[in-house]
Amino acid sequence: MNLRARAVFISFGVVAALFAASSSRAEEFPTRPIKLVVPYAAGGPTDVLGRLVAEFLGRDLKQAVFVENKAGAQGAIGAEAVARSDPDGYTLFVTAASIIVLNPMLYKKLPYDPVRDFRMLALVTDLPVVMEVHPSVPAHTVAEFVAYAKQNPGKINFGSAGTGGTIHLAGEMFKQMAGVDMVHVPYKGAGPALTDLLSGNIQVMFDTLSTALPPVKSGLVRPLGVSSAQRSPDLPDVPTIAESGYPDYRVSVWYGIAAPAKLPDEIAQKISASLERALNDDAFRASLEKIGFPVFRPRSAAAITEFIDADRARWSGVIKAQNISLD
Repeated sequence: MNLRARAVFISFGVVAALFAASSSRAEEFPTRPIKLVVPYAAGGPTDVLGRLVAEFLGRDLKQAVFVENKAGAQGAIGAEAVARSDPDGYTLFVTAASIIVLNPMLYKKLPYDPVRDFRMLALVTDLPVVMEVHPSVPAHTVAEFVAYAKQNPGKINFGSAGTGGTIHLAGEMFKQMAGVDMVHVPYKGAGPALTDLLSGNIQVMFDTLSTALPPVKSGLVRPLGVSSAQRSPDLPDVPTIAESGYPDYRVSVWYGIAAPAKLPDEIAQKISASLERALNDDAFRASLEKIGFPVFRPRSAAAITEFIDADRARWSGVIKAQNISLD
């Protein structure tokens, strides 16, 4: 065998060995605990969601899955940590619409690129927001609220968990579609905003379903509409904002599971298959629905991309029209 032939033979051998090693790693995965990064503080709804996902994956993959909270900067701190982690399947990410869709539109500089740095493995849940008012507001329907707001321009305050978040932009989208003048009051979290709504310091809030349900059920605030395409099973008597005269109004707070972009296909398929089993598992679905998270059914990678692209297009117009920037 001449030197050239020997070199070719050795090259093929190296490639074959690397492929075999890669296949072996995929077959054996996971051989050690998996970290699931939640980019928000412990104890919040996203943290609870992450822990329920981690619990199912741990049982299904027969390996420990633990949650690590990396909060701050609208989720950017956790996102950067995952983007820079090894793409070996041992670091996963509970991601959200704000991280994948909104942050890139609101910040000129981000420490991560949602398209380049992440591989979406599953969409888990899609929460609508509830348009809710203080009982002192003389409106029981969206139409009555719009009429009242037009009679009192600039006198109605709507609160949010902070500038640029979904709750804020839900209010901006409503302002834009209804042609009303409301004043945005940002808070450091949804909790303080809800407290001021309950006390009457602000008049309206577009809150996520899971946090809106307790005060709505208690009669402390009045729901006028939900932002989903269909009525919520949790609030069947509350119409959608779309059916209340604004057919293009659609807002959701979605969460999914992602991994570093260069995760090998074989390992990605193994994790995705486990997540699909979770989304089809009655007990898992019930555990999320019990705390206000409606659960998706499994979607293909193409369907996930289509969903995210539609969400991106929906918010782009609102952010540009209002000239919202967080830099």
